[in-house]
Amino acid sequence: MKEENFVVLDLEKHQTKDIHDSHINGELTVIWRNWDNIIKNPEMIYVNSVNPGEIKGPHVHLKRTSYFYCIEGTMVIIIQDKNGKYHEIETNHNESKLVCVSNGVGAAIVNPSNNITKILVLADVSWKPDDNEMKNLVFADYDLKKWIQK
Repeated sequence: MKEENFVVLDLEKHQTKDIHDSHINGELTVIWRNWDNIIKNPEMIYVNSVNPGEIKGPHVHLKRTSYFYCIEGTMVIIIQDKNGKYHEIETNHNESKLVCVSNGVGAAIVNPSNNITKILVLADVSWKPDDNEMKNLVFADYDLKKWIQK
């Protein structure tokens, strides 16, 4: 899925095999390689955890483009594009999806589950505690709480 202000990429996934008898012992998902031309020189990589039933954001990064990959649990990213339209991207640790949110685009991350969600985040600009690069938003015409179980 490709929109003007964000992209959802299906990632390359490979089965891994045991060295002794070649049975499948897991899998490997490619998130970033320097020659894929998906992410230009990431400057920061971190794990973001979201507690059950919690919402992070919405906010906008003024300089940074961020890439989100769910490594544990379920996440919903609500993106408000520059035209004001909302997009809901739901994914979980069983899917190989990388969600890219461009700088200047508002987004919120929701954990609709009863377990902690962990998200691997790659960014093209590294965060500094006092850089004022992020601005909090209000999605006044969107019900973020509809994703939260009661």
